[in-house]
Amino acid sequence: MKPNSEEFQQYEYARKRTQAKKNVYYHFITLLIGCAFMYIANNWLGVFPEYKWYIWASFAWLFIFILHVIQVFITNRFMGKKWEQAQIEKLVKKQQEKMAVLEKQVEKQMLDEQNQP
Repeated sequence: MKPNSEEFQQYEYARKRTQAKKNVYYHFITLLIGCAFMYIANNWLGVFPEYKWYIWASFAWLFIFILHVIQVFITNRFMGKKWEQAQIEKLVKKQQEKMAVLEKQVEKQMLDEQNQP
């Protein structure tokens, strides 16, 4: 049995969303390991021990992680597949209306040219 186009699109959307969520979890684990490594490097291994740079680096990384979470769990919810489809339909309709106006203008010009001696 061959899936139809709509089923395939739904499957593909679900697969992409699952992959995006999976990437957030990987990012979180990497954040934890990275912050621990920076702490160890700064405090135990003596990498620039006069500064507590691991704090600033960890906060910068945390900020990027929060942006990633917002993009995956919040932005995609409001601007997901349904929003995207509505925008496409809106733009297609607008383009069709413009094409209809242009076709009428061309027809009018052709009629005007034919009526002139």
